[in-house]
Amino acid sequence: MRNIASRPDGPRGRPRRKAEPGQIVITGLGVSTAFGRGEDRLLDGLASGQPAFRPASRFDTGGCRATMAAELAGEPKLGAEIAAVTDQACQRAGLDAVSRAEADFLLALHTDSDRARDPEASDVIGAVPAEVAAATGLPYPARIYTTACVAGSTAVADAATMIGAGRASQVIVAAGFLVDADSFRLFDAGRTLAVDGQVRPFSSGRKGMLLGDGIAAVVVESAQAASRRGAEVLALMTGWGRAGDAFHVVQPHPDGTGLARAITAALGRGKVAPAEVGYINANGSGTAFADASESAAIHRAFEAAVGSVPVSSTKSLHGHALEASSLIELVVTVLALQAGLLPVNAGFLADDPACQLSLVLGTSRQARPRYALCLNAAFGGASTALLLAAA
Repeated sequence: MRNIASRPDGPRGRPRRKAEPGQIVITGLGVSTAFGRGEDRLLDGLASGQPAFRPASRFDTGGCRATMAAELAGEPKLGAEIAAVTDQACQRAGLDAVSRAEADFLLALHTDSDRARDPEASDVIGAVPAEVAAATGLPYPARIYTTACVAGSTAVADAATMIGAGRASQVIVAAGFLVDADSFRLFDAGRTLAVDGQVRPFSSGRKGMLLGDGIAAVVVESAQAASRRGAEVLALMTGWGRAGDAFHVVQPHPDGTGLARAITAALGRGKVAPAEVGYINANGSGTAFADASESAAIHRAFEAAVGSVPVSSTKSLHGHALEASSLIELVVTVLALQAGLLPVNAGFLADDPACQLSLVLGTSRQARPRYALCLNAAFGGASTALLLAAA
């Protein structure tokens, strides 16, 4: 098991940079994926480069084209899993009961399928938000995000905006998704799931996405608040950008214009040049249209620097967690910065002329970038870009 992230002097003995007044920092995180519960399990899975996909076991896949998913072992319950990782993040950040009660709480969730079908239900979220708040000592979420695959990253961008504007000093962001029969069958019926059981982002011969369990939480706060508490800074939240191209209900613009605007906004807010970015954790769903569009966006935003920045999509390892995916991938990016490890873009078969990127192929790569970018895109043309700096 690795314990790189907890070293006070930073990964590989590198001195940690002190956050400066006015900066926004991440001081706590918690995560569970099909690799297991906790950041060590996730980091080990990323380092191995072996995808976590297995035959789906929670429901009958008979009649479906695809049969594979990335599931947590046992019989996880969404509320309990989100509460556990949120408590883990708060403990990691050193938040006591008073700090938790006074913090802002943002939550990204998939809708409750049973409640969505119930005409008498007053909402489609259910009891999870109240359950998590009660179990962790946090207030009921100020906002609940159901905005598909950018729900978690939109919440993080909102948290950073709130802190930057002085409207909050600490914001806890959590998200969770457990693979369920309704989501699986919906994507399968839409011929979006990979029938060969592998996610192959940006690769020729890719067949589609696969779903995966994902639960994550992060503590985002001002550098001043973290310093007063003596909290360890795990990463700096340097920039963020959001855009919508409104091109199509489920397809991004083929030229990648929306995502490119989000990338440019994040880099501009962070005052970071494209050539300074040392890793991109791409959305990379493994679907033909979306991967080509994202590649176009990266080319549009990075221009001449595109060939020098390593890219991978960790959905190829842990699957797509829908509303929680972007927060899972933010945690992955923090861990990658800390560990000096660029995760592999798994499942790659051959070059696709529409996806000419500098992919991390074969195995994970040792590197210690100063800046990393986390990209996500959702139905309706919504796009987000989160820029992190190593602590």
